[in-house]
Amino acid sequence: MIAGEALVLAAFALPAVGSVAIALCGRRPQLRETATLATAVLLLWCTLSLLPTVLAGGRPGVRLFELLPGLAIAFSVEPLGMLFALVASALWIVNSLYSIGYMRGNREEHQTRFYVCFALAIAAAIGIAFAANVFTLFVFYELLTLITYPLVTHHGTDKAKAGGRIYLGLLIGTSMLFLLPALVFTWHVAGTTDFTPGGILQGRLSGFALGGLLALYMFGIGKAALMPFHRWLPGAMVAPTPVSALLHAVAVVKAGVFSVLKVIIYVFGTETLATEASTDWLVVVAGFTIVAASVVALKADNLKRRLAYSTISQLSYVVLAAAILAPLSVIGAALHIVTHAVGKITLFFAAGAIYTAAHKTEVSQLDGIGRRMPWTMSAFTIGALSLIGIPPAAGFISKWFIMSGAAAGGHFAALAVLIVSTLLNAAYFLPIVYAAFFRPLPAGDERQPHGEAPLSMVIALMLTSTATLSLFLFSSPLLQLAEQLVAPK
Repeated sequence: MIAGEALVLAAFALPAVGSVAIALCGRRPQLRETATLATAVLLLWCTLSLLPTVLAGGRPGVRLFELLPGLAIAFSVEPLGMLFALVASALWIVNSLYSIGYMRGNREEHQTRFYVCFALAIAAAIGIAFAANVFTLFVFYELLTLITYPLVTHHGTDKAKAGGRIYLGLLIGTSMLFLLPALVFTWHVAGTTDFTPGGILQGRLSGFALGGLLALYMFGIGKAALMPFHRWLPGAMVAPTPVSALLHAVAVVKAGVFSVLKVIIYVFGTETLATEASTDWLVVVAGFTIVAASVVALKADNLKRRLAYSTISQLSYVVLAAAILAPLSVIGAALHIVTHAVGKITLFFAAGAIYTAAHKTEVSQLDGIGRRMPWTMSAFTIGALSLIGIPPAAGFISKWFIMSGAAAGGHFAALAVLIVSTLLNAAYFLPIVYAAFFRPLPAGDERQPHGEAPLSMVIALMLTSTATLSLFLFSSPLLQLAEQLVAPK
């Protein structure tokens, strides 16, 4: 077996094996957390080891077995999957570091189950990232939903169970009603579901049939949170903050928009869609989701709810960019998966730190908190600037490419949506920053002094906020990967 194939298998197997080690160390918290961090570091090493090969044009992979002709469990590392795997593996390390402080600081129960499920969720995410075909992606996509359900319902309260039912119902429902039929029809028409540069449907479908199949995929990939199939995401905010970070930045929603982009590029092909079927309806749906979710976020007082609707809006940036079908917008969509991940995880880390140190959950309670928690709120500010798209934060780069693609393709309505969304982003983030640093503490808070959250949480915040700034300055490897998606076939 060549080194590339071994690394692909190791990247998938490491978090799965690590989950066993974590479970065995359950009675010894320090050893359990060490096993978590060690596994996460090894996974990042594996994915980074694959990066030079992929940048050089290589596509390491392995085919495990074939269920039916054209339906195989197989892995192959292409540029988009490499981006997603880098996001998942790198952020697992900082999320694990953050989780140690959060779970201990809040005296959470079932901590071993939490770490085990988290590791298994990362294994599923890597399976999605390296899926060589739609069938493999579908299998690990469903596994990710099932594995993360115990994390969403972690607290075991009636509210947590209700949120879990919505989570499971919408994600499994959209998969069974839309995504599975799309998979079966693709296999029937093309005889394969392999991801292929330029797509596998060229010359096989056109017009209404092609557009209908695209609709099945877009609404079947419920993790992308396109309206009206978005309610699972705010409903899942009953989970602990590290789980919210997993949902919004590390694995779940990123699996959604990653799958959308991968299907458009490697199943349909942007050129086929541009000539054989209209994607204007998808631009409209994504544009509506962007603006509507931003308006809801603007009105939300609960901080995690505001961040949740911000995520719904930002996810549709990727869908909108993919639907525009312009090379620049496709590059922007791929980059936005990364830049949104580091910016949004920073914001959720900040929200969890505020809850842990000050027991505050509402935006209206944050007056003056920047004086007590300057590191946390400075990191929050950097994450907010990234999601607004203000340099020198990384979000500016992906937004620039998406807007440039919209302008180059003559999608001026989409460009207007992006501009309006940017203003709304500023309207629901900047007042939080202003209140935290420039408004006085409420009178009652002066008698209840508190400082920053536990050190491991603050370190994680500093790492992700630094990454948000660093990706603006050192984005070349990510840009090279994204550019390979639109390189001549």
